[in-house]
Amino acid sequence: MRVTRFIAILILGMVTLCGGNVSAAGKVVATVLTSDMPRYKEAHRAFMKALSAHGNDLEIITQTPNPDPISWANTLRKFNAVRPDVIVTFGAPATLAAVQETDNISIVFADVYGPVETGLTRSMTRSGNNLCGASSKVPVATLVRSMMDIRPIRTLGILYNNREAGAIVQLKELKRLAAQHGFQVAEANVPSAAGLDAALNHLIARSDCLFVTESSVVGRHIDRVMRRAREARLPVISTVPDASEKGALVSLEVSPVEQGQLAAEFVARVLGGKKPGEMPIATPHRVELIVNLNAAKSLGLQVPFRTLNVATKVLK
Repeated sequence: MRVTRFIAILILGMVTLCGGNVSAAGKVVATVLTSDMPRYKEAHRAFMKALSAHGNDLEIITQTPNPDPISWANTLRKFNAVRPDVIVTFGAPATLAAVQETDNISIVFADVYGPVETGLTRSMTRSGNNLCGASSKVPVATLVRSMMDIRPIRTLGILYNNREAGAIVQLKELKRLAAQHGFQVAEANVPSAAGLDAALNHLIARSDCLFVTESSVVGRHIDRVMRRAREARLPVISTVPDASEKGALVSLEVSPVEQGQLAAEFVARVLGGKKPGEMPIATPHRVELIVNLNAAKSLGLQVPFRTLNVATKVLK
């Protein structure tokens, strides 16, 4: 069995050894790191660093599929052949694929926006199945209100990907907020990078504010989104980590590092004998409301003191 597992690991690719003190020696942890998403790469680095403090006889297998359902499914099917002790997933799409494609393998997830809303877990107190992990859900209403304090929104343009559960959850939340606050919504689905420019043209012509969801396709090309928005003098708000650093006027961001650290804690507990379905879902503690005064100045906008007062970080 060990020989079979070793051959499968060679087929899969990268193997990394960690050091530390997990009670379950000789265990295999498989991680799904979607393509070149910066937020997931940062979370994965933090995960590896935190996990190294827990175990000295762990085999870590990492796969980096493209951000599409077929690639996620293929990666998980390979993991089925390896039969790791734990599968770690970053983001809702990869986690949903893990639930669908694997059987009787513990799953630990990180950076999932709305584990309950996406159907991954029954509740935040316990999942009721073979997975556990960390939510990255933030109060989008706070982000929208902060933008409206700076300038009223008439039509909010939303970039999202209908293949990604977290982006769809955000889209639904924004539509509910639109009904409550009396603004309109213009939406553009971006399932691949090839459609990004057309989606931006559609939204720029119809919107006075742009919301960038956590879609991996959009996230990988956020610099292009910010450049087009600047050219159109269109304010951007987002929950994507580092969005304000890249030019968003207001962002509400979780810490990818914390997400990775939380995933490592869950893996350690599972390898130590805890049942995933009996542990509560972790919620982010490091959430920053960031206001970019440089972006405000370039748009000719004044940020009121009350908005600056509630911000946890102000970029000057």
